Amino acid sequence: MQVLYFAWVRERIGLPKEVVETQAVTVGDLVEELRAREERYAAAFTDLSALRVAVDQELVDFDAPLEGVREVAFFPPMTGG
Repeated sequence: MQVLYFAWVRERIGLPKEVVETQAVTVGDLVEELRAREERYAAAFTDLSALRVAVDQELVDFDAPLEGVREVAFFPPMTGG
């Protein structure tokens, strides 16, 4: 699946996007797999309360299932005006 990183998440990981092969069942499982990769991922996913996630461009929680998903995006909460 395609994994996209935005704002400071992209800065910490050093990539805007990547294709990830995963056995993860939920978004939270995917985060754990990414954290285990190396320190830059661990740093980006330290505080999940500071992150939002979208699956196939729909906002979801970290317990959302990944079956059939093509794209997961991680980004900080948005503020508007």
